[in-house]
Amino acid sequence: MGAATGSGASGWAALASAARDAATKVLFVSIVILFALRNHTPTAIDGRECKCEASDLHFEVSNKVVRSLPSPKGQERVTQQLPWLAQELGHRHLRTFQRVGFSKWRRGIAHYTPLRQVNLESSAKNDNEYGDALSFSSARLAVKDNIAAEGFPTTCASNILAGTEIPFEATIVTQLKSRGVEVTEKAGMDEFGMGTHSTTSAWGPVHNAAPLQKYSAGGSSGGSAVAVAKGRADLALGTDTGGSVRMPAAYTGTVGFKPSYGMLSRWGVVPYANSLDTVGLLAKTVGPIRRAIVDEKLYMEHDTNDPTSLPASVRERCTAQRRFYKSTERPSLQGLTFGVPIEYNIEELDQRIREGWVQAAQRIRDMGGRVVPVSLPSTKNALSAYYVIAPAEASSNLAKYDGIRYGRRDKEGTSDALDGILYAKTRGDGFGNEVKRRILLGSYTLSSEAMDNYFIQAQKVRQLVRRDFDRVFKLSNPLQDEEAFDLSEMDETVQLESKLGPVQVDFLLCPTAPTPPPLLEDVMKQTPLDSYMNDVFTVPASLAGLPAISIPMDIPSDPTKEEERLVDFGGLQLIGQYWDDARLLAIAEEVSVRVSKRTERELASSQ
Repeated sequence: MGAATGSGASGWAALASAARDAATKVLFVSIVILFALRNHTPTAIDGRECKCEASDLHFEVSNKVVRSLPSPKGQERVTQQLPWLAQELGHRHLRTFQRVGFSKWRRGIAHYTPLRQVNLESSAKNDNEYGDALSFSSARLAVKDNIAAEGFPTTCASNILAGTEIPFEATIVTQLKSRGVEVTEKAGMDEFGMGTHSTTSAWGPVHNAAPLQKYSAGGSSGGSAVAVAKGRADLALGTDTGGSVRMPAAYTGTVGFKPSYGMLSRWGVVPYANSLDTVGLLAKTVGPIRRAIVDEKLYMEHDTNDPTSLPASVRERCTAQRRFYKSTERPSLQGLTFGVPIEYNIEELDQRIREGWVQAAQRIRDMGGRVVPVSLPSTKNALSAYYVIAPAEASSNLAKYDGIRYGRRDKEGTSDALDGILYAKTRGDGFGNEVKRRILLGSYTLSSEAMDNYFIQAQKVRQLVRRDFDRVFKLSNPLQDEEAFDLSEMDETVQLESKLGPVQVDFLLCPTAPTPPPLLEDVMKQTPLDSYMNDVFTVPASLAGLPAISIPMDIPSDPTKEEERLVDFGGLQLIGQYWDDARLLAIAEEVSVRVSKRTERELASSQ
């Protein structure tokens, strides 16, 4: 009897062991399926550093799949087998696993920590594997508050849209989420994107990242830049109308990229000025932005919902004329020419920024690039033209926020006889002072009395600015007919074949902002005109619809002065010809390491 009992016990034990083995096999099959379905980043197990042949894996198993994990011993077996499993999948590049945490065995693998930095941050010191796209899996994305994201309100930092939830999601957000990016927060901004320092928000000013809390974060996408600078987001979305992505990047020591107009969809973005608005990206280094635009092929994504989105056929034609969209070669500055616009050396340029600009140009020479002066004569009128065109378009776009069609209605006094208009008080209370100022300015420039003298003239200046850029770039503008001449603007003595002007440079090199980030208390004392002057270097590229990127650059600093010790950086702007975004990003990634100790430290810390 006892023997029978013992035999039965051993039988039960054998059966239980077989069941555990079966459960383990089921678990591994589930893991293989999940690995095959998801292109995610590699992870490390129980804190051990495990090397495996995997470039874009991410171990993410739901509790349901591993609920039957039998015991801590079984967990150890899983841990031991995971490196082998990853190797069996046949991926090419060695990467380090990150930590996976086990909770109580009944819940199995309950959480993980994604390998965000190694996944997203590129390093020129490594292989710099251009064209080897890494997964965006589990990258954290901050979204500017004028871009619709599911599950988040979209207020544009304005009382008139307080609590508003848009019933659809912006195309650019959906595109990034489909590539594995996770939206973690909405970022503060200037009200409706109108501002230079992110101080016009109805919810209060955006403060720069420590230790620069007392300094301006730039605008209008200041919250997006700060989210990246603080490490709360790996990538951030902003909008750039006249510099609203590049300016915050310059003031926070991050990277801000404005792509060619029409490349990224604006569907789901609350408009400020339709002919200027561009969705931009921010990150700590150029790598994540280059991967989003080029490796993840956002540059080929046409959106039928956005009338300003370039059609697929035009994208293909433009891409065929440009290198580096499909190139895997590491870029070199040898043979490239960088133009320094002489009109950008203005009296208002801070001396430290000027010295940093000269130093950056010298480092580009050291890398093999050629730096030459160029002239953009219409630049001096660009800022004035911008502040006619942008407010005019804004006054039209914001007309719908009246509390009846869109926007929060003021329940008290909406039919006040003294107002004479049902929604006057609603708009008066709902909009901030800067927005009101630009609406009034824009409404005036669109009036019959002022249209010809201001708005039409500003549009003419805009075309002159664009032509100035086309004349100094080696590459032609793929949207323009090279054989089309406007003879009315050319002297009769100029030979026809020379009327396009000198073709000299690959990129333009200039500061992003004329000063380092100013103190917030000084910003509050500035007049609107003083604030507008900060956009003098960013507006021309916006008027022409060109790609431009701001990267950090070192500036001279006196360590005995607290202000200079804290603010030892400025923004260096690189501008490229239309649809030359891929090459611009590749070159900016190379240059950024040489012109900024901040970038060098950031890349080193990501290793």
